[in-house]
Amino acid sequence: MKSLTRRILPVLVCLALAAGAAFAQDVASFEKRITVKKLPNGLTVLIFERPEAPVFSFFTHVNAGSAQDPKGQSGLAHMFEHMAFKGTPVIGTRSYAMEKPALAKVEKAYNAYNAERLKQVGRDEKKLAELEKAWRDAIAAADQHVVENEFGKIIDENGGVGLNAFTSSDETGYFYSLPANRLELWAYLESERFLHPVFREFYKERDVVHEERRLRVDSQPIGRLVEQFVSLAFLAHPYHNSGIGWPWELENFSETNAQDFFNKYYVPSNMVVAVVGDVKARETLAIIEKYFGRLPARPKPLDDSVVEPPQIGERKVVLKEAAQPIYLEGYHRPDVRDPDAAVYDVIADLMSKGRVSRLYRSLVRDQKLALVAQGGNYFPGDKYPNLFYFIALPNQGKTPEELRAAIHKEIDRLRAEDVSDEELQSVKTRAQADLIRGLADNEGLAQDLGTHQARFGDWRELFRRIDRIDKVSKTDIRRVAAKTFVESNRTVAIIETKQAAEAPAQGAKQ
Repeated sequence: MKSLTRRILPVLVCLALAAGAAFAQDVASFEKRITVKKLPNGLTVLIFERPEAPVFSFFTHVNAGSAQDPKGQSGLAHMFEHMAFKGTPVIGTRSYAMEKPALAKVEKAYNAYNAERLKQVGRDEKKLAELEKAWRDAIAAADQHVVENEFGKIIDENGGVGLNAFTSSDETGYFYSLPANRLELWAYLESERFLHPVFREFYKERDVVHEERRLRVDSQPIGRLVEQFVSLAFLAHPYHNSGIGWPWELENFSETNAQDFFNKYYVPSNMVVAVVGDVKARETLAIIEKYFGRLPARPKPLDDSVVEPPQIGERKVVLKEAAQPIYLEGYHRPDVRDPDAAVYDVIADLMSKGRVSRLYRSLVRDQKLALVAQGGNYFPGDKYPNLFYFIALPNQGKTPEELRAAIHKEIDRLRAEDVSDEELQSVKTRAQADLIRGLADNEGLAQDLGTHQARFGDWRELFRRIDRIDKVSKTDIRRVAAKTFVESNRTVAIIETKQAAEAPAQGAKQ
């Protein structure tokens, strides 16, 4: 943590132990320092004045993640995240007047190559090789005009830190921090990359994304397990798809596809920009209106995601790997806006938050069955109905089936017995303390405020969540556990080591 956080954290934790009325006062104090405005083009802007240090952080939230990937084009949301760092007609190019027609030739050559490559009947291999060469030659010609990483270099040269972005199942986020006197430079840069993005080095970057997949999924047993787990748990909803993209689809979507995705989802009405730090709301809003107001108004895209049908029986996948055994199971649950969302939050904390959690104490500390045992909410996202999961790694000599039995024993206990007053109060206290800790950091606060404004239409939900957790009762916990953690609602994924999986069969022959 930053030194400022270390100094004020003890005070903040004490504040977190106060009654709910104190949180109402915190919301009131935030309201005095927060300005929220929707620009004429539909962009929502949120500004929080915090003059403790001469810096500011921002968070640009785009309400489109891998769940919005078009059918057959998984990984496209993540791909555009990469493209957003490639620059504009004036950043990242030696001569855009020459680069623009060169990029058009790349796309024309790729379309011709891909059309021949995808033929299942009558493909001409000689012609295919010629078309591929023409495409790669066009890429080489276009690359001559590129100034690599110029967008990032400008930010570095002006004192920027933490330049980064992420793509989740639900959204895409962009963020970094700058000195307060670089506010107008930030507004120009951030608005330009969404006003005039240039999809340069697209196919080179597509290869980078494919390599990310190989690193994070294909070459990692846990990556393969999680991908199989999610695709098995969701049959219809787009959470089924690999967020980083299925291999075949990564090899086939084009720059034109990415442009179509950008045109549909990167519209002001589908975006929130949050700024936190040493800024004045009036001045900052004027600068934001000057630059972000240039983004053309377009209708907010409809959320046409498929509704996942109810699960009617346990699903199971077993991977036999030369790797550490893993046990993973999940249960369908409602989205984050559901009235019972706070109850699920309490259960997640109760079962798996640190060394006082039930799973740790039972499976790791007492029975020594597991090296790791925990659970969690909102997987792979929270915007739509998702999964409550449990995961454990067996100790030496222990099996995934032993972990399964131990986890189910704890689940049965949760359904059959009231939690203690002490346990429940500890969960509520931790939730308050976690919120207060999150408020101490400009970057984290910008992300929290921007995400809650986008998800709920009101940043105050960041605080209201704590109020709802405070109202969760023992009866609520038993009720939600009883309806959720049932066999017919369960999906299981297991890694068995190859040696352990083969041993019983060999023993049976002897």
